[in-house]
Amino acid sequence: MLERGYFKRKDKPGVIVSFMFNPAEFTVEKGNQYAEINIPGLSSSLLQFVRGNSRTISMDLFFDTYEKGTDVREHTDKITGWDAGSMYSKIPDEKKGLMDIDSELHAPPVCIFVWGKFAFQCIIEKVTKKFTLFLSEGVPVRATLSVSLKEYREVDIQVKELDLHSSDIIKRWIVTQGDSLWAISAKEFGDPAQWRLVAAANDIDNPRELKPGRELIIPKKE
Repeated sequence: MLERGYFKRKDKPGVIVSFMFNPAEFTVEKGNQYAEINIPGLSSSLLQFVRGNSRTISMDLFFDTYEKGTDVREHTDKITGWDAGSMYSKIPDEKKGLMDIDSELHAPPVCIFVWGKFAFQCIIEKVTKKFTLFLSEGVPVRATLSVSLKEYREVDIQVKELDLHSSDIIKRWIVTQGDSLWAISAKEFGDPAQWRLVAAANDIDNPRELKPGRELIIPKKE
């Protein structure tokens, strides 16, 4: 059986918010973004990779304090916050929820979602809070939080993983109407005079005969 899951702040690992009950399941989503390039005469668009999208996790968290007879918001507000989340709030940081704006960070904190051996660095993007049971005096004692987490990854780590200068990564270019070797070289190398590198890598004898839809290899500039 899995240990009870929890969130902890990355910048303050001692701040831990545990779930009252583990989620029955969670959903992980990952996508990529492509641009459609329309080439006259072709039956469909060409797709050019633009960037990857961050992974997201969606799940429901359950909280129940009926047997204790206490307000369930004492637990749920540790995630969603006690107030509107203003950085100018007089509520001290140690009483704020994980979605509140930290007065030092000027943003909600980066968290780590931990469930058993699974750990996910993220920001809590969205939470829908639903109360389903109340005491006679109107105090909520049961709640469900529908939580959406978005993966958070530091820029320097992503750049190191990408390793744009690695010799085994080949860049490619799909020619569109109006493209020229000079313009491509200016964008890729910062120097239109380097067009011969592209021409040589693609066996192009006449640089003026560049047909839309052709895929070019962009060589690494030594």
